[in-house]
Amino acid sequence: MSRPSSGALISASGLGFPPQNLARVVVWEWLNEHGRWRPYSATVCHHIENVLKEDARGSVVLGQVDLQLVPYVIDLQSMHQFRQDTGTMRPVRRNFYDPSSAPGKGIVWEWENDNGSWTPYDMDICITIQNAYEKQHPWLDLTTLGFCYLIYFNSMSQMNRQTQRKRRLRRRMDLAYPLTMGSIPKSQSWPVGTNSGQPCSCQQCLLVNSTRAASNAILASQRRKVYSSTGNGTLAVRQSNTFNGTALWSTSMAPAGGPTKMEQVRPLNGTQHSTFSRSQSAPASTQLPGQNNLNRPGTQRTAVLSTRAAIPPGVPALPVKNLNGTGPVHPALAGMTGILMCAAGLPVCLTRAPKPILHPPPVNKSDIKPVSGINGICRKTKKKHLKKSKNPEDVVRRYSQKVKNPPDEDCTICMERLVTSSGYEGVLSHKGIKPELVGKLGRCGHMYHLLCLVAMYNNGNKDGSLQCPTCKAIYGEKTGTQPPGKMEFHVIPHSLPGYTEFKTIRIVYDIPTGIQTAEHPNPGKKFTARGFPRHCYLPDNEKGRKVLKLLIVAWGRRLIFTIGTSSTTGESDTVVWNEIHHKTEFGSNLTGHGYPDPNYLDNVLAELAAQGVFEDVMRD
Repeated sequence: MSRPSSGALISASGLGFPPQNLARVVVWEWLNEHGRWRPYSATVCHHIENVLKEDARGSVVLGQVDLQLVPYVIDLQSMHQFRQDTGTMRPVRRNFYDPSSAPGKGIVWEWENDNGSWTPYDMDICITIQNAYEKQHPWLDLTTLGFCYLIYFNSMSQMNRQTQRKRRLRRRMDLAYPLTMGSIPKSQSWPVGTNSGQPCSCQQCLLVNSTRAASNAILASQRRKVYSSTGNGTLAVRQSNTFNGTALWSTSMAPAGGPTKMEQVRPLNGTQHSTFSRSQSAPASTQLPGQNNLNRPGTQRTAVLSTRAAIPPGVPALPVKNLNGTGPVHPALAGMTGILMCAAGLPVCLTRAPKPILHPPPVNKSDIKPVSGINGICRKTKKKHLKKSKNPEDVVRRYSQKVKNPPDEDCTICMERLVTSSGYEGVLSHKGIKPELVGKLGRCGHMYHLLCLVAMYNNGNKDGSLQCPTCKAIYGEKTGTQPPGKMEFHVIPHSLPGYTEFKTIRIVYDIPTGIQTAEHPNPGKKFTARGFPRHCYLPDNEKGRKVLKLLIVAWGRRLIFTIGTSSTTGESDTVVWNEIHHKTEFGSNLTGHGYPDPNYLDNVLAELAAQGVFEDVMRD
């Protein structure tokens, strides 16, 4: 019903600062395993802000204000949350929102989970729900935010559009999130007590203090080694790389690019050392370990030594997994192992996890061939394709028939009884459609108020098609809101993992940035297009070519992409995938978007069918 709007004025990766003399609501958030930023409660955010004002490089013990968070500590310098009993680390960020939005008013929207407790929505979703609630919309579609849910305010319920499962939701008043203006005061020594200015003596702070002291001792030892020469100008420093490029003890900021490689260096004493070197030399100005890095993204601080860092021979290499969950050792466990072994005087070297193989080897232009059975190698969508206009009443009448004696059951659009008037009475007024009229869809037989079907159509793409909200049956030809762009496809002479006997179909999508139109969330506003051109891959076999033909149809109907909020970066008003999964990783499956995946082709055929793209509509 409403156009989603996150309400976020500033998205801060790491510790951000609002503009001078401009009030902002501060919400601290942590990154979960699904790549979504989850908000801390208002009480916890007030506690973090109080500690931040005292010491911007200190640590925040969350158990002091929330007993459920007793194991958790936030390190403000690295912007990570650390769980003391498991060693798990997660990035945190400090985000800013408008004071008039839900967090500024202390309004929290929650859904009921399987064990009967209540879980708060992500902050951008909470703000969107509150905006629709304040505008008295009867329902809200969260599709443009990347979630297949419908929110019904009359029944205070959430429905999954795919499974039809309903959950209760509630709106409650809580403490308003903290306000801030201008810059943050300078940091002081760590740790600082809440009131007295003296170190806190609780068990949590004592534990954190002792851990911090041990880390500082290790860090000081590393710093001494940085400035001690081995006699031939080579720096003898043990470097520990975790988080796929993040250093445990950073001695400088890394230059852009440059892969890490192993070399052999022979100092004057003849001892051979394995070393890391960068293809680029270190920058002239270095960042010492004790300096404050809060204004940089906390999850991407990488270590670079001035030229090379020597590691003693025989040191065990411990491979660290990526943050996405692949690899043999969790980065937090590897990091804690490194700290403990170094504190005990034992050598350790944490190596990088394997990187995903996103692209195939270089291909000569003469080796690129068209796909068998498909005309051409390119399809385009243009602005002239976007202009569509259908009379809502005509569309509803075309696919439904009036029901004289409707059953006494709910209309799943407005959640009112079918024997009563539509919930849209007074909101919509259309000639020939009275609020008490009920219609039955032709194929599936599901019944709704005709006025509700008109409202649903007006809230969609207005392309002349209807989709049953209960069974998802599509009437007519469904089209999407994909911006103009180009789709190319061809065969390359390389094989995908799991399909070694076949060549590979490569699909290249390219969508430029542009201005949103009336069918998009924010008409007239610019949208971004990150990561284009995007390369996707299919095996060049019978089923792979079948999937390609259907993807070409979906592209022509503008169903592949849409404009919304990225579930990966949280950026709004950007081009995002639209519920049809693609394989963007060519030679591996470290991210879950590659091969081998024996079920992928069947799964994507099912996703295309859910969009109304079936085998019988295939055409060149």
